[in-house]
Amino acid sequence: MAAARTSTTISLPLATRLTTAVFSLMLGVFIIYGVGLSHSETLHDTAHDTRHSYGFPCH
Repeated sequence: MAAARTSTTISLPLATRLTTAVFSLMLGVFIIYGVGLSHSETLHDTAHDTRHSYGFPCH
């Protein structure tokens, strides 16, 4: 017999969803600009190599 599947949906308040979206956006901006354009060679080279490994052009 196959096990019965149940699905639940969690309803989050608008404030929680907006907070999560803003935090995610700020984290993404930091990763792209804070690390990708950093003067620290280690951080920059790591971000650069990661972009190339995913096939994302950066030149």
